[in-house]
Amino acid sequence: MNKLVLRNYKQQFDSIVKHVVAADGEDMEYWLARDLQKVLGYARWDNFEVTIRRAISSCTSQSIPHSDHFRKVTKMIAIGKGGERGIVDYELTRYACYLIAQNGDPKKEEIAFAQSYFAIQTRKMELIEERMELFSRLNAREKLKASERQLSRNIYERGVDDAGFGRIRSKGDTALFGGHTTQEMKQRLGVNSNRPLADFLPTVTIAAKNLATEMTNFNVEQNDLFGEDKITTEHVKNNTSVRNMLSQRGIEPENLPPSEDIKKLSRRISSHDKNLPKGVKPLPS
Repeated sequence: MNKLVLRNYKQQFDSIVKHVVAADGEDMEYWLARDLQKVLGYARWDNFEVTIRRAISSCTSQSIPHSDHFRKVTKMIAIGKGGERGIVDYELTRYACYLIAQNGDPKKEEIAFAQSYFAIQTRKMELIEERMELFSRLNAREKLKASERQLSRNIYERGVDDAGFGRIRSKGDTALFGGHTTQEMKQRLGVNSNRPLADFLPTVTIAAKNLATEMTNFNVEQNDLFGEDKITTEHVKNNTSVRNMLSQRGIEPENLPPSEDIKKLSRRISSHDKNLPKGVKPLPS
């Protein structure tokens, strides 16, 4: 996700009306769920309220009184001929907004941004960008894991054992990284030999590996390829094609610097999130 898209999301979230009330001599901020619904990409209130209920359950499971952060209210809205009717809404603390984002549809970019936006009290863009980079890398990494699991199943059904799978994947890496083997790339990037190389690759390279693997899965199934030699040829061909595409855009995967260990980055973000309820003021009585 580029910086322009991030800043557009930030503008949308900044545009949500933040309500401020005085509580115990201090200002306390809260948001209304119906305003949040729109920027999180939910067209129907019924669907969004399901997410709110999951967020309330999550709050309760952490032994945090949900009433401190979620307050159900009734709003009156105008209807035809000067009449009014009541609709359900919720007053939400920043922590409640964060929990709603955590329990929202993970496929929505708006949800990923909201998780960062409401988790970071200072709203510093560089911290949000770090979290969004983690989201992008984790998402790409999970897709790669899934496509490699599928490849493992495909080739096992076609007479290739685990050792053969390792050889196929290694030769694919050699094609993608311009002749450098997986082990050589680990040495170039300073990766421990017993850790997966992909945990230290930038998002673009993880996505490239995934695309090549998805292409191999498709063609293995479509053309019913059988045996290690044929599947290896297919996988090398796909990684070479992806490498050529990247090269045309001036990207050489073997020369990109390593990214931070994805597990370490994930732990740091998780540690920050665990401390989030501390210092978050409850809704005033």
